[in-house]
Amino acid sequence: MDEHRRIAGVEEVPEESTLLATLRPVDPDAVDEGEGDIGASEDGAPEVEAILTRAAGEVRAFRNYCQHWTDIRLDKDDGAFVRDGEVFCQKHGATFEADGGYCNFGPCEGAVLESVAVAVTGDAVYLDDDAYEFVRLGPAADKDDGGGSRIDFTGN
Repeated sequence: MDEHRRIAGVEEVPEESTLLATLRPVDPDAVDEGEGDIGASEDGAPEVEAILTRAAGEVRAFRNYCQHWTDIRLDKDDGAFVRDGEVFCQKHGATFEADGGYCNFGPCEGAVLESVAVAVTGDAVYLDDDAYEFVRLGPAADKDDGGGSRIDFTGN
């Protein structure tokens, strides 16, 4: 695979949290600016975030926004809460299956997180989605975390 599309080593993707990556859409017009994972680079180009999960040995990636309120990020740059193979939206208490993105509990039950194609080759994870270019690990530049209440359904 192309080294410019390498996101991280497989072991860098935690099983009890998520790894955050910034991507640049190839077609900037395809981005809905109402989604919570949108930022802009220094040159004004849109950036989106992806969360990488590792469940049952498989690495998956999803756009970093809740399906209930799309302006809410799941990972706010410190890893989304993951337990028993489920990613939690700490805003609403919704849970998404880490291996497929399906919401099995909460206000958006039945919805599915937007997938970003990744491939594991050897011990590394590569972006395998032609709609995006890999920019860096970490959050999109110029981020607004959606504000609002800091209700936390994780017990923390």
